[in-house]
Amino acid sequence: MKTLTLQEVAKHNTKDDLWIVIHGKVYDLTNFLPEHPGGPRIILKYAGQDATDAFDPIHPPDIIDRYLSAEACMGEINEEELEATEKVETEEQMQSRIAHENKPNLEEMLNSFDFEGVAKSVLKPEAWAYYSSGADDEITLRENHNAFHRLWLKPRVMVDVEKVDMSTTLLGTKTSMPLYITATALGKLGHPDGEKVLTLASAEQDIIQMIPTLASCSFNELVGARAQNQTQWFQLYVNKDRAITEKLVRHAEASGVKGLFITVDAPQLGRREKDMRQKYSADDPEQLIESKAKVTRSQGAARAISTFIDPSLNWNDVKWFRSITKMPILLKGVQTAEDAVLAARHGCQGIVLSNHGGRQLDFAPSGIEILPEVMEALKAEGLDKNFEVYVDGGIRRGTDIFKAIALGAKGVGIGRPALYAMSSYGVDGVVKLVQLLKDELEMVMRLMGTPTVADIKPEMIDMRNIKSHSGSIPSDNLALSVYDSMRTRIGGPKL
Repeated sequence: MKTLTLQEVAKHNTKDDLWIVIHGKVYDLTNFLPEHPGGPRIILKYAGQDATDAFDPIHPPDIIDRYLSAEACMGEINEEELEATEKVETEEQMQSRIAHENKPNLEEMLNSFDFEGVAKSVLKPEAWAYYSSGADDEITLRENHNAFHRLWLKPRVMVDVEKVDMSTTLLGTKTSMPLYITATALGKLGHPDGEKVLTLASAEQDIIQMIPTLASCSFNELVGARAQNQTQWFQLYVNKDRAITEKLVRHAEASGVKGLFITVDAPQLGRREKDMRQKYSADDPEQLIESKAKVTRSQGAARAISTFIDPSLNWNDVKWFRSITKMPILLKGVQTAEDAVLAARHGCQGIVLSNHGGRQLDFAPSGIEILPEVMEALKAEGLDKNFEVYVDGGIRRGTDIFKAIALGAKGVGIGRPALYAMSSYGVDGVVKLVQLLKDELEMVMRLMGTPTVADIKPEMIDMRNIKSHSGSIPSDNLALSVYDSMRTRIGGPKL
């Protein structure tokens, strides 16, 4: 392979002649520029330069081989020259480094919200915008947790709870508690090791990890990082090219994945305005002007990485999925009792009641709110046997886990809390987060008089107010004032 110098690469810095360096190799992206799902601006920003630091958080390492021809590689940079290149710390990098240096000790983290507070200070603005954003006015994003507040507990006393066992079985896998880490994209925005951090922490805490389609790490990296006998599930965004989808599914099954979770609530991505605003603020105004004739309004990182998702996905496709895999098939993103019944009738092994973390349709119901009606509908049709119902969205406390199990959920998933713990403290942070939730759940089970998960019953929950939103109407801060982390650029502080 031809050896090039950085000085040579720097000459190719226009839209008509564009080279960039990624991990020491030089690529000619001139022809790829208009096809880039994230738009041409981010590539133009690094024209003639080393783009590795910008590339890594967004892309799995094998994506170049999948999307670029061998002819696109023009050569490589001498390793000594790369090492000798002075890395200039940006203001954002400096702020993040200082925040990490001054963050509280891990021992000071007492609950899941503490990790979120630290993450907000240590994450770069674009990472915080992507992780924390919800759809539109973020009513559903906040409602996901607020809904748990309308459920009250009915403790039983005089029960022998000296020993509490919170272990359970999820899709046939014995796990230490009814909680798993759900699929979330772009882990390297928060930590250089990305989702592999979640793999390692899940193994240490003996819980299940769901591998995301849009991980920053490659699928093989995450499978390769798992411990012996560790269980992983796979979250699938269905590709318009079904041959690609089939290859992914078969590869997951051959790799020992124990469950296929098909995301069904994203035929189009919601408007996540924090992410969209941050995408604008990160762009060079001159580049924006240069490319605005060819590129539509930016939709942020979420839209950039998800253009392949098939909006034609429908109930008839479930039969095809059943024909290509023996893995249990669950639909992730069910939001009504009617669709829960249809999923069971079509032969799925379960569902996840989820609104995508409040990132899709604002004013969609929270998973915990519709859980009772879903269980009632399944039982009425005799479809609740051998059909597992999970809930994600808004899980922040041990009481939240208890309430979901009591109302019929087999288990619950956490997404953002794990990302925030990972971004702040790495593997140790995620391990600490899960341990805090274990400690809280053990305490709740003991105080509720339930020594095992099987002892948690619906009659232990007062759910008379679950449908009443009058007591906890979230205020629309975006319209009333400057909402924290979702600020207008006109007349307000810059992001």
